[in-house]
Amino acid sequence: MFKTPEQFAAANKATVDSLLSLANTALASAERIAALNLNTARSLMEDSVSGAKALMGAKDVQEAMSIQASLAQPNVEKAVAYSRSVYEISAQTQEELSKMVEAQFGDFQKTVAGLLDQAAKSAPAGSDVAVAAVKSAIAAANSAFDNMNKAAKQVAEIAEANVAAATNATVKAVGATAAASKKK
Repeated sequence: MFKTPEQFAAANKATVDSLLSLANTALASAERIAALNLNTARSLMEDSVSGAKALMGAKDVQEAMSIQASLAQPNVEKAVAYSRSVYEISAQTQEELSKMVEAQFGDFQKTVAGLLDQAAKSAPAGSDVAVAAVKSAIAAANSAFDNMNKAAKQVAEIAEANVAAATNATVKAVGATAAASKKK
């Protein structure tokens, strides 16, 4: 497959570089999630303390109920924002990984095409049909890969739209409930 040790070394270096890129992408994503979790935990603790202080300062049950209702809306909005952030980090990571896989697949396709051309040149007479069949199979695999990528991107776009619609509906519903309980 490799004609010289330099080709073998270059292929190994490319593989290691690809794996390193994948690892760095995964670690960067994990770092972003960890930072989000720490910031969310800090904010949640601060909000809990201020909410508890506000409830302790209530003069009667009616005021306590009003305070509690006013705390619900921001908490739901923060939960929705947290979920949206996790989704965005995950989507960005998936997109980066997909680009890397596509690039690797493209390089693999070029390598296979080159090897097939070399094999065709040194193949015995009459093997044109076999080479054409292999080329046809490779073309079909490439087409299937492209179709799969297009379908995956469409699914991701639909999922993103659904997440956005669900989060907006949740925020509106909680807002309406909080507004209704304030009127009582």
